[in-house]
Amino acid sequence: MGYLSSPLRMLVMDKNLYSHDRRQLQRLLRELRKEAGLRQVDLATRLGVPQSFVSKYESGERRLEVTDVIAICSALGLSFVDFARRVEESLK
Repeated sequence: MGYLSSPLRMLVMDKNLYSHDRRQLQRLLRELRKEAGLRQVDLATRLGVPQSFVSKYESGERRLEVTDVIAICSALGLSFVDFARRVEESLK
């Protein structure tokens, strides 16, 4: 882990902090979907995936790749940059 900067190393090593951040991200993704007035099945249809895909990432059962997040943002009518800002705000 010598290649990780100190703050990142601390984040990786501190499982509780990492878990908290993941829960915040899950909460934000669910909140954004609801703000868009979409049910899980509606968002899944826009993404071309089963409803279970949305359910699993919102519950933390599935991790998302950056490309998944970009597609979700697009389906929600939100830029990735605006999403990143919301993530930063939610983690403060």
